[in-house]
Amino acid sequence: MIRSIHHVTLPIPPGGEAEGLAFYVDLLGLERIPKPEPMGVTGAWLRFPDGRHIHLQADPAWKPIDPPHPALVTDDLAGLVSRLEDAGFRFEYDDLWPGVRRGFTWDPFGNRLELMDAADLQGVFGFQP
Repeated sequence: MIRSIHHVTLPIPPGGEAEGLAFYVDLLGLERIPKPEPMGVTGAWLRFPDGRHIHLQADPAWKPIDPPHPALVTDDLAGLVSRLEDAGFRFEYDDLWPGVRRGFTWDPFGNRLELMDAADLQGVFGFQP
């Protein structure tokens, strides 16, 4: 079962990092944290005091209507993936974040959900699942 939310990814236009940081860091008080190298150099990761994140992702095809996605944390990613696939939902593993088992599924309405294994996140950037 799902344990908590880890992050929400929000699309931003290319070159929008400074404006995004001014809003999320300077105005809202979130902390900027480093992104893992394979995740790219554009955009920014921001952390709440409880360890949850907002990820600003620069996208050359950015449109303000592009939907963000939540990242949900589970104690049993393999079991949840099995249940999803048994119910007819697809799951795609993603290996861009080394050491973190994660991937994507889509709800019945086409909304993308990221699922992450709690065991891989313990203490990563201060997160306590």
